[in-house]
Amino acid sequence: MVRCSVTICDAAPDDATALVAVWAASVDRAGNAPDAAAHATQEAAAAIARIAADPDQRLLVARVDDQVAGAVHLLRAPVSPVHSDTAVYVMHLQVIEALRRHGVGRALMEATVGWAEEKDTEHVIAAASVASRDANRFMARLGLGQVAVVRGATVPALRAKLPVEPPAAARVGTARNHRTVGAVIAQRRSLRRSQSRLS
Repeated sequence: MVRCSVTICDAAPDDATALVAVWAASVDRAGNAPDAAAHATQEAAAAIARIAADPDQRLLVARVDDQVAGAVHLLRAPVSPVHSDTAVYVMHLQVIEALRRHGVGRALMEATVGWAEEKDTEHVIAAASVASRDANRFMARLGLGQVAVVRGATVPALRAKLPVEPPAAARVGTARNHRTVGAVIAQRRSLRRSQSRLS
């Protein structure tokens, strides 16, 4: 295995197109038309600027021979809502396939630890795709143990599994202006029927 010379720096707006490509394999986004690609690049450039302005976030880019080889998003946040201890959350660590096992991921993690030390943060919590055995083995080799299982679903899929009428304990808002989901749906149906009669 040959180690590459890897340099790490903060993402810049010029990296937007390359970062979209880095994460393309891990994000299921429909549409490969030129206008969709341009929109994705604009979104990425806006995200890079937003993260750069936040002292508790970093978007690091790894370069090999001046080409973007990987990236990681770092977020410094409390360990829990009721603790003052903070952690650096390692999210979306991604290395392009051709340069995996060449030291790119390790260089990104070394930069992560350096930032955690700089921020006087004692914990690092990293997420890796459950489908990526290589990523999980890499994290385990670095001494990161499993502390949680992260699950995801689309909002419609989750809504389909939940009752239309939420239990009282789950209702959000004050009693004075609270309307149940069922009441909102009924009102919308009634409004649609009224509009169809008028047209």
